[in-house]
Amino acid sequence: MASGLQIQGDESVLLRVTHSNLKSFSADIRFSLQMTVESVKEKLWRKCGTSVNSMGLQLYDDTNTKISDLTDNSRPFGFYSPLDGYRLHVIDLDPSSVTSGGWLEDTSLVEKYSISEEAYEKRDGTFRKFKGKLTSQNPSTPGNKIPDNHMENLCANIKLGDRCEVEPGEKRGTVKFVGLAENLAPGNWVGVQYDEPLGKHDGMVKGVRYFDCPPLHGAMVRPDKVKVGNYPERDPFEVDEI
Repeated sequence: MASGLQIQGDESVLLRVTHSNLKSFSADIRFSLQMTVESVKEKLWRKCGTSVNSMGLQLYDDTNTKISDLTDNSRPFGFYSPLDGYRLHVIDLDPSSVTSGGWLEDTSLVEKYSISEEAYEKRDGTFRKFKGKLTSQNPSTPGNKIPDNHMENLCANIKLGDRCEVEPGEKRGTVKFVGLAENLAPGNWVGVQYDEPLGKHDGMVKGVRYFDCPPLHGAMVRPDKVKVGNYPERDPFEVDEI
């Protein structure tokens, strides 16, 4: 009598589905009570890969007690009186099934693609060649050590007290330091006191004082950003056009 009541109307139940071979597989799936057991198996085949002909089904209640084995494919699912929260366990009866052996869960069982060092070196467009190109274009790229004499030749014409202009932004100021900066990146640096508060500090960088200047007037820049010459302090009231 209870079975008859279960299949009246267009009712459905939400069941937790587990699998004998797929230990990590657990899904909440809704089934119509009017579906045949064979239709249930077809729906599960699309979810877990076990073929209909190789699939056995067991129904467990919410206390994990087995209610029945669903052995008759022609019966409506509601005949077995499943309720929301019950568990439907899939048993894969095919020893050669795609789900067997753990291949779908344990990636360590999958043979990894490998390539010899010689073959990799001959390939174009690899990350290694891209990284090498990037490093050659940008000496500050991590992994490409900057020598202590980096840009030393550019410092030959930069002297303390020189007026200068710094790019970007055509910021004008006076050279206050030229040389190596022990707590900055390797290579040569130029310390500049800007005419206006366009800098980042007062000549002290990371606890080391390289020169003195008013707050926010100091900057440490690479020599290639500095042009020395006749760069007088700009008149703040000067206008380009009248």
